[in-house]
Amino acid sequence: MRLRMQGCSVCCFVLMLFQLRPASAYGDFFTSIGQMTDLLYTEKDLVTSLKDYIQAEESKLEQVKRWAEMLDSLTTTATQDPEGFLGHPVNAFKLMKRLNTEWGNVESLVLKDTSNGFISNLTVQRQYFPGDEDQIGAAKALLRLQDTYKLESNTISVGNLPGVRYKNPMTVDDCFELGKVAYTDADYYHTQLWMSQALRQLEQGEESSVDKVTILDYLSYSLYQQGTVQKALDYTKLLLQLDPDHQRAKGNVQYFEVQLEKQRQIEEGTMQKDEAEAKKDEMDPVPERKKYEQLCRGEGVKMTNRRRSRLFCRYFHNNHPFFLVGPKKQEDEWDRPYIVRYHDIISHREIEKVKELAKPRLRRATISNPVTGVLETAHYRISKRGSWTSLSVTLVLKRATVHDPKTGKLTTAQYRVSKSAWLTEFEHPMIRTLNERIEALTGLEMDTAEELQVANYGVGGQYEPHFDFGRKDEPDAFKELGTGNRIATWLFYMSDVAAGGATVFPDVGAVVWPKKGTAVFWYNLFPSGEGDYSTRHAACPVLVGNKWVSNKWIHERGQEFRRPCTLREEDR
Repeated sequence: MRLRMQGCSVCCFVLMLFQLRPASAYGDFFTSIGQMTDLLYTEKDLVTSLKDYIQAEESKLEQVKRWAEMLDSLTTTATQDPEGFLGHPVNAFKLMKRLNTEWGNVESLVLKDTSNGFISNLTVQRQYFPGDEDQIGAAKALLRLQDTYKLESNTISVGNLPGVRYKNPMTVDDCFELGKVAYTDADYYHTQLWMSQALRQLEQGEESSVDKVTILDYLSYSLYQQGTVQKALDYTKLLLQLDPDHQRAKGNVQYFEVQLEKQRQIEEGTMQKDEAEAKKDEMDPVPERKKYEQLCRGEGVKMTNRRRSRLFCRYFHNNHPFFLVGPKKQEDEWDRPYIVRYHDIISHREIEKVKELAKPRLRRATISNPVTGVLETAHYRISKRGSWTSLSVTLVLKRATVHDPKTGKLTTAQYRVSKSAWLTEFEHPMIRTLNERIEALTGLEMDTAEELQVANYGVGGQYEPHFDFGRKDEPDAFKELGTGNRIATWLFYMSDVAAGGATVFPDVGAVVWPKKGTAVFWYNLFPSGEGDYSTRHAACPVLVGNKWVSNKWIHERGQEFRRPCTLREEDR
């Protein structure tokens, strides 16, 4: 039986442009919208250069056409009586001259770059182009968004996303490519969705380089892998109507028919088994992933009206002299854990300066979690003023990975898709001003806090549920810093997000939506020093828009007199 489909090469747009693409350090473009904007300007420059190239080529082509028309007339006459034609010595001489000299000139004209360097410009620029990893990463981001926000394939394909400004519909080839990315990952659910979408658009008359037989081949196999054998058989028979000699399809028809007969024989037992599994699922608690996605869609928020009535807005100064004159607007976002939002806490000018400082150094930083085996994003730096020394710990720079229980190896994880940079207060006075503002409003010491981390989320950018503090089972999480655990988190929102991108707390059902110029603050530890496990949080995928945030992780050391620890461990 030829059931397993043979892998086929990915059709690349203008393949010749990338065959010689050198390996470079400019990967992971899709993980940062800020970095991808540079690619738009690169592409615009190339389009301008290409138009100049086309104009020059059209002029060159006119010369070649005149040459071809002249020779067409000449050779038509000559081949009617070759010997008679060459009997004239001038004709013989000119034939030798054309073939030895003039055809060489035509060849040089055809190969000549008359556009003042388009080819050389393209050669230089393509070393900075995105690679296969970026294309695949962007495709997988679309699949994540589809799942998280329960989007139909057709909704994505036609570009009808909430808050979208620039619609750009997908072609049959685009849908087919998404399906192939899913197929390569043995994700047959998404393979079926996108091959079906490609088939619909193809049947509606859209032109494509992909034929119907190829799409049906992928579609039938993905249906079979999901247990939908009858539909797999129907699509395979349709494929054979188009290509009766398709050998794998012939074998699959026989195989599917045998499988259907087996299903009919055990149908009653299977139904009983399914009913028992359904009852078991009803008893199981809702998995965290499902709660996380529900909250990202704005569903499942656990806040009664009575609890909500106890949340207030106020002008807040924290008895600090500066804010006694100009207090800040503080809003209660949640009660347990207690999360507050500060409005108009960072100006547009400050945001632009932070982004300006961060953009050149956006990168992905990871560190191994000794408990989970996950390489988590972290780049700890402690700046200390006065007689204190500065500690900088540079960690591994690679994509976050997880432990694969089947192979025993670390494999690439998609749980965080963003790029981050770290800014010290010695780089610009504005960073020091922001640190002082956080210290004044929280009343916590900033000398032992980590540097300001700036993150830009890319296509489908997200950060799945995690804790900011070190748990009991990882006592050495921040040992090298000597500043204790992360007592609190401060998070600036530096952009509005058209759709998606919320910060959610799955265990308690809290949702905090991004709003430019605001910041949220919460404690990760109880006064007793115990970790508050209700602060487990996540960043939802960005559906439409560009998300910029910056955060400050505040540590225990230096807070002994600012937030005293209680004597009893059970104090909350």
